[in-house]
Amino acid sequence: MLEIENTTDLNENWDFHKGDLGGIWESIRPVQAGDPEDSLLWEHASLPHCFNGADSVNSRVPYYQGYGWYRKDIHPVNPFPNGRVILHFEGAGQVSEVYIDDRKVAFHKGGYDEWSVDITDFLSREEQAPVRLSIRCSNARDLQIIPSNLSDFNIYGGLYRKVKLIYQPSIYVESLILTPRVIEKGEAAELTLSADLSQSTDRVKAVLEIRDPHGRCLISEPLESLRDKIQFKTILKKPELWSPENPNLYSCLLTISLEGEPKSQVYKDLFGCRYYSFEKHGPFFLNGRRLLLKGTHRHEDHAGMAAAMPDHLIEKEMKMIKSMGANFIRLGHYQQSRQVLQLCDSLGLLVWEEIPWCRGGLGGAEYQKMSHKLLENMIMQHYNHSSVILWGLGNENDWPGDFPDFNKIEIQNFMRQLHEKAHKLDDTRLTSIRRCDFCKEIPDVYSPSIWAGWYRGHYREYKQATLEHIKEVDHFLHVEWGASSHAGRFSEDPYEGLENLQTGVGTDERGCDASLYGGIARVSKDGSWSENYACDLFDWTLKEQETMPELSGTAFWPFKDFATPLRPKNPIPYVNQKGVVERDLTPKEAFYVVQSYWSDEPMIRIFGHKWSDRWGKDGELKEFRVYSNCNGVELFLNNQSLGVKKRDSRDFPAAGLRWQAELSFGRQTLRAVAQGDNIEDTLEFHYHGDDWESPSTLQVSQLQRDGREVSITIQVLDEKGEICLDFEEYVKFSLAGDGQLMDNLGTSQGSSKVQMCNGKSGIKIQAEENSAILAAICEKIPPLFIKI
Repeated sequence: MLEIENTTDLNENWDFHKGDLGGIWESIRPVQAGDPEDSLLWEHASLPHCFNGADSVNSRVPYYQGYGWYRKDIHPVNPFPNGRVILHFEGAGQVSEVYIDDRKVAFHKGGYDEWSVDITDFLSREEQAPVRLSIRCSNARDLQIIPSNLSDFNIYGGLYRKVKLIYQPSIYVESLILTPRVIEKGEAAELTLSADLSQSTDRVKAVLEIRDPHGRCLISEPLESLRDKIQFKTILKKPELWSPENPNLYSCLLTISLEGEPKSQVYKDLFGCRYYSFEKHGPFFLNGRRLLLKGTHRHEDHAGMAAAMPDHLIEKEMKMIKSMGANFIRLGHYQQSRQVLQLCDSLGLLVWEEIPWCRGGLGGAEYQKMSHKLLENMIMQHYNHSSVILWGLGNENDWPGDFPDFNKIEIQNFMRQLHEKAHKLDDTRLTSIRRCDFCKEIPDVYSPSIWAGWYRGHYREYKQATLEHIKEVDHFLHVEWGASSHAGRFSEDPYEGLENLQTGVGTDERGCDASLYGGIARVSKDGSWSENYACDLFDWTLKEQETMPELSGTAFWPFKDFATPLRPKNPIPYVNQKGVVERDLTPKEAFYVVQSYWSDEPMIRIFGHKWSDRWGKDGELKEFRVYSNCNGVELFLNNQSLGVKKRDSRDFPAAGLRWQAELSFGRQTLRAVAQGDNIEDTLEFHYHGDDWESPSTLQVSQLQRDGREVSITIQVLDEKGEICLDFEEYVKFSLAGDGQLMDNLGTSQGSSKVQMCNGKSGIKIQAEENSAILAAICEKIPPLFIKI
């Protein structure tokens, strides 16, 4: 992503008003310090900021869709004589209006692309005079804007990415396109540079510098300007190719100066040299070698922040994805922030990025114009990222509902327009779509719907379904598979309730399969959403993916749980819980299953770290599993060795790393030691009898205080005082007094309404001692009141 010298961040000291104003005057009118009306309207904010940081997962009210205003005083001081001041947005949702003082200077439609406005002519001519910058954002419902509100994610509002001022000379570089074409089977790369100038001139002087991945200067020479463009072509001999294992990045610095002006401007970007292809009905090749794409998906969403993720959390998330062993990611379902793409480049994650044409059908002329513009912006803004290999044109465009007519021919024609436009803008990459069978011949790469073992069928049908689909299109890539799991919920029999599960009925998601009601028997509706079942599905699917030489790759859906308005009845209301980590990046057990197949770094994980209570008969034979990529593992139960097992991915489950032993009631300790690698893992659990009766009371099982932060765990007991380990009903938390409930996070321990896990649930509170009372309420059980 192009970096420009001479910029000022505008991320601090904003005022924010949730709702609309009567007009721009209400943002700029003079007020006295402490004016009560002004302080009621506005609150302080810093960027990134999202309207929906808390309400996107609030079980009591729908998330806010409407207007919000931001304002701050700015004082641009441009170091360039007669230069231009550019106000730049890295992303704002979803429709934005920009005002300088009382004058409207810009309007933008689109929540995920970057955009700029030249505000020079609206600034005060008095050098010391600040101006009032006001921005009106809206995420209000509008059928003529993409993405559709039928999409399975929130349409967020606000300045949820960075805003800055860019100081440019009077003539400047508007875009810099770097195209490295690898030739001679990697022995050389033809590098083409093209830079568009803001206006035609013969005053520009340019100096180009190219450095290799180690910082060594390869090229340093002046360039000629062709009045409105700067162009350059060269050959890089024996380039260090970019790959997931070695994400080598070259740097380009373009320095621009104008005759008669002393100060220059520097533009910097990175690029990588790599080449790739999808074999017809076959695998994916990178730099001439087969690479199985092992991937996941990402939404721009996080606990307590919604879309407004700061850089350090984005970096943490992307590094966790890489540490899991992934080499590929689909950015669903919209252009994501420049920080994400920069990390994909530097970490070595191949990318499918797409525009937010998602569900609902096809709108009118403005809708289609917007779609074209967002495709153009995504491609041109992220063109130089070596990680990007696929431009996604849409998602689930076979899903009707926004318009009276659903015309497949019109959707096909529009999809074809987008495909052709993408190739015209970028002939070095391929196009892709997911789940729209009547359009599957249009893009270069197609992903059908395969949800074996979740929305339809059994996970053991995965391989057969995949092989059949590979034959149907020239270039196949399977994105979206997996299972929901409620973090902390475990089962001694994760297949209970699935007796009527049908096989041979397909493995795709159809109609209302995502609903928790009606239709055929399916795991998504009839299963318990235990971590046990999710791990089995992941384990089997990953095992099968290793056995298909014709498979290009897959990406499970998604990496992290995320908010969605379409799932109010989930165990965590309004959260899609298919992630292998929770919405705050806390790993679930499935994370380690994936890591055991994909990661090259030695790892070991005994299954069930949060399975603190198991149950059964005294002396009953129980199974223990270890997920590891090491060759052999020895397991100890209460310091007694259960033997050494050798890892064999063909031996399902847990690649053969499973043991059985009889258990007596009471505290148990497991320790797993990797053979030949200096790593081990331990856990403890309590073994109970399975003879509890009907739930009777709620009880505090744990209360910990750390200053003002209190963590509470409650449990459900029967009349004998035994914990009801199969209790899964909702508990609702509320707080009275002087304190704050740490809820609306969309996590298993951060929700005011949540289904219990094995008879337990927890929440955190911020409160001084003896200042508040927590209420916990379950249906048909007396409420519990806890003095904090």
